Amino acid sequence: MASRGRIALLAVGVTAGVILLFVGTVWVLMRVMDEGGLPGGSRVAIVEVNGIIGAGLDGGTDTDMIVRELGEYRDNPTIVAIVLRVNSPGGLVGPTQEIFSAATRVREAGKPVVASLGSVAASGGYYVALAANRVYANPGTLTGSIGVVMQLANAEGLLKKVGVDYVVVKAGAYKDIGNFARTMKPEERKVLQALLDDVYGQFVGAVADRRSLDRQTVMGFADGRIYSGQQAKALKMVDELGGLEDAIEAAAKLAGIVGKPKVIYPRRRFSLRELLRNQVGLGDISAILPALPSLKTPLYLMY
Repeated sequence: MASRGRIALLAVGVTAGVILLFVGTVWVLMRVMDEGGLPGGSRVAIVEVNGIIGAGLDGGTDTDMIVRELGEYRDNPTIVAIVLRVNSPGGLVGPTQEIFSAATRVREAGKPVVASLGSVAASGGYYVALAANRVYANPGTLTGSIGVVMQLANAEGLLKKVGVDYVVVKAGAYKDIGNFARTMKPEERKVLQALLDDVYGQFVGAVADRRSLDRQTVMGFADGRIYSGQQAKALKMVDELGGLEDAIEAAAKLAGIVGKPKVIYPRRRFSLRELLRNQVGLGDISAILPALPSLKTPLYLMY
């Protein structure tokens, strides 16, 4: 009986070992497929900036994930260049600057960064592209929109009409600045305007510095207008006209890769919107998930 017990335990151990080996092999194969090929060699990684920057969740770009991804590729010796693929109309100021800084650190580490502007790379989307060594845009890409905007509602008239009295108790003269229940005071508007002017100055300065343009020249087109990729090239906002493949080839060339480069494509991320679209068969579920894009309400935007 004891012998049978030992045999049974041995069989269980062998089975468990085989299962673990199988799972480990599958995991390694998935990692290899995810990273674009077998380990070794010089590779170009693509990092995507999609949707509204700073929206998070399913409503736009996950800033923390992009910053972490850029940091991992910066420290990975097999990654020699990065293509920043931008499809974004802009977003929150802080998260935009975080992505810009993370991409800049990749450059400072000696790895070239090439930006590839997709359908839209405007405002904050264009800002993050400024971190690149070279910027590619399609002729019809919508870009530019260099500016900062703050959007605040005033519901004072509505509240009075329905008989609602909104009471605020505060310590600090400007603590309730932007209160939707009353008209903004002139001195409050000056405070907010100074804030936006400061951030706008940072944006203009980044364009002038990264595009090697005179600040006054930048001020001539940095008035919030959008431009096509072709117009942007004429204004020296971008370097070349071309798509993603052109940007990949440029990144490989800057990194000294001879021949066709190995490419690490963007990691697939879980998307609640895509899951419901696939499982429920809905083409657009924004009507039943209205809160997702608005869980983080922006105060001021490069948008």
